[in-house]
Amino acid sequence: MSVTFPTQVDPLPVIQLGDAPQERADAARNREKVLAAAEKLFSEHGASCVSMDAVAAEAGVGKGTLFRRFGDRAGLAQSLLTERERRFQERFIRGPAPLGPGAPPVERLVAFGVALLEHHAAHGDLIAAAEEGEARYRSPPFGVYRTHLQVLVHEALPDSDYEYISDVLLATLAARHIGYLRRVREMPDDRIASGWEELCRRLVSDR
Repeated sequence: MSVTFPTQVDPLPVIQLGDAPQERADAARNREKVLAAAEKLFSEHGASCVSMDAVAAEAGVGKGTLFRRFGDRAGLAQSLLTERERRFQERFIRGPAPLGPGAPPVERLVAFGVALLEHHAAHGDLIAAAEEGEARYRSPPFGVYRTHLQVLVHEALPDSDYEYISDVLLATLAARHIGYLRRVREMPDDRIASGWEELCRRLVSDR
């Protein structure tokens, strides 16, 4: 069976976590109250153990207001992550090598995975909540990560199915998978990072 691979990768998008739209003063106050309540409850109990009802009660707003503004718990977690994600994306899009531009593509892939593991170590519970169900694949950070990996894999292996390889690599960095490795398999972070590096070097190398 003959398979035709894409021959050109789209350029890496700018950071897709723009400023919040302009709001009325009362709506902005409610938004800040909700985010403060969510951050407090998530840090005390873990994001996966906090209901939207509990956040609404803590913030002193109606449940309708909460659901209209954030949609669900994943949307609320993604809003809390916005600034953290912005800083992380800035590092691999415009920061120093090897995470940023200037290093060979495989070295940048390795550095990206290690940096994302550190990002998960700091915010893993919140990231897992933001990735609930299919939310991971709809989130702006996932789109940026996927395109970033596609650019690097295509640079390293121009004749490969870089889209498929990038998705396979990115699947190993999902919050729930990393949580499984840490909590169930009891793997230390240095072993996970070493495994990521080996995977990149074996899968994405000159053939």
